[in-house]
Amino acid sequence: MLNIPNLRHLRAISEVVNTGSISKASEVVFLSQPAITQAIAKLEKNIHSELFERTTDGMKPTEQGEAFSFRIERALEYISKGITDSLKVAKGQRKSSVQRYLFNITTTQLKALIAVSNGKSFTEASRILEVSQSSVYRASKDLEEILGITLFEKNSTGITISKAGSALVMSSKLAFVEIKQGIEEVGLLSNRYNSVITVGCLPLARTCLLPNTINEFSRKFPDCQIHVIDGPYQDLLNHLRHGELDILIGALRFPSPSTDIRQETLFQSHNKILSRNDHPLSLKEQITLDDLQGSSWVVSNVNTPGRRMFEDIFTSQERDVPTRIVEASSQMLVRELLLGSDRLTILSQHQITRELEEGHFTILPFDCKKQSRPIGLTMRKNWFATSVQNHFLTLLREKGVQL
Repeated sequence: MLNIPNLRHLRAISEVVNTGSISKASEVVFLSQPAITQAIAKLEKNIHSELFERTTDGMKPTEQGEAFSFRIERALEYISKGITDSLKVAKGQRKSSVQRYLFNITTTQLKALIAVSNGKSFTEASRILEVSQSSVYRASKDLEEILGITLFEKNSTGITISKAGSALVMSSKLAFVEIKQGIEEVGLLSNRYNSVITVGCLPLARTCLLPNTINEFSRKFPDCQIHVIDGPYQDLLNHLRHGELDILIGALRFPSPSTDIRQETLFQSHNKILSRNDHPLSLKEQITLDDLQGSSWVVSNVNTPGRRMFEDIFTSQERDVPTRIVEASSQMLVRELLLGSDRLTILSQHQITRELEEGHFTILPFDCKKQSRPIGLTMRKNWFATSVQNHFLTLLREKGVQL
């Protein structure tokens, strides 16, 4: 887990930026001036950048200091919201003095909360954090005591986070992402391009959009890491909403599946009926609905856009949907099933460009104009990208237009 500084120290740094004075910040955050001075020095050493210029008039934030303070403020806002939402769920409190909780809650406690949420037990959480189980348990119980609510519940499989605790877990994860982005931005301003961009990728983007974008991006930012995560849409969406992904690329969903995300269309993907190159139907000049209804198919999973478009071919004409189907999400498996049988599939032409060029597949002559879908970006509504992330987004948009 990312090494997040002490929350009170972060708030102190933000107050020094706002007031230009360690003594004034000391009065606000109830830390001694030497403690704040030491906290600033330690953080500057860890991130290899000066956040302040020490002058006779006080502490003047550098460009790096301004950027990091902006992220601290956003992080504290997330934690404040998480506290408010948790208390509202547990106690019905709509208004509460969040500041007093902020003064007492520590980074260690929030890390423990997140680790227990991810690991489903104190034992696994201790392994994730690389600390003793007793330390995780103590930090977790201290957090419950500070808030006065139940955050952890036992069940037959281990420990789950209560409904009230879930709000704080999500907000804490998003807060930690802000600090991570702040550290990366400080590095960028100091000419250190070692950011990490985490991308959730759905099937269509894997073959056409993402590879070209990554290759071009890496030529300009060779030291930046790109982490690409595959998986079912709902899993990736959950990771995105909790800050574990920066961007999700693939087929968009309408209506929007959550109020805290925004979607941006890059291009329209038009689907085609595909078969192996020497399929019996490839000899026909026109394919009929009867031909399709009598065929075996490889289709995507239930409740996916691809599956709905497959079914719509038949239901829109009041026909029964074929039942001789194999469900598969792996494009490699789809390819091998088609090459070794008379099965058909419906896919975007963008997904099988190489197979078409190599002569393995052919597009059957059937009108699928209605079976199109928007492909684009899904992001958190309040996500504020770093300059490097913005460059990656710009490339995605440019490559999307070309498709």
